[in-house]
Amino acid sequence: MIKKLVLACLIALPAMAFAQKFGYVDTQSLLGSLPAMKEVQTQLEATTAKYEAELTNLRTELEKKYTEFQQMEESTPAAIKERRVQEITELEQKIQQFRSTAAQDIQSQQEKLMAPIQQQVMTAIKSVGSEGSFTFIFESGYMLYTGTEVVDVTPLVKTKLGIK
Repeated sequence: MIKKLVLACLIALPAMAFAQKFGYVDTQSLLGSLPAMKEVQTQLEATTAKYEAELTNLRTELEKKYTEFQQMEESTPAAIKERRVQEITELEQKIQQFRSTAAQDIQSQQEKLMAPIQQQVMTAIKSVGSEGSFTFIFESGYMLYTGTEVVDVTPLVKTKLGIK
């Protein structure tokens, strides 16, 4: 009895392996095709431009203070010179902190703006996978080899998302 069961499993396993259906999708092209991505890009560019403008102002202020320091007369008391050096150092630190904060804010804003778009794409991919009875759908950028039985589901997902 056990031998018959094992034999039946051994016969059924290869048949089940051939019944699997694989697909791949190019999420980068999907994201690039979405109209919402243009809006996200525009918002991120606007935010970046504001940070760059503020950074330019800070650099201009630093250059001004540095130039003033260099033009100080030798007879200027050491305490005043030290205070100016301290101001320049603090401004340099402020610029570094501002750069770090700006980069974090831009990254955070990008993640916040992209989350609903990524969720929409994942929902469409899952829907195509379910409707097409796919066992796996892979990201096309990570495949080293694609056999003839693997289906590019990118057009199906684009249709699901309403992209032409």
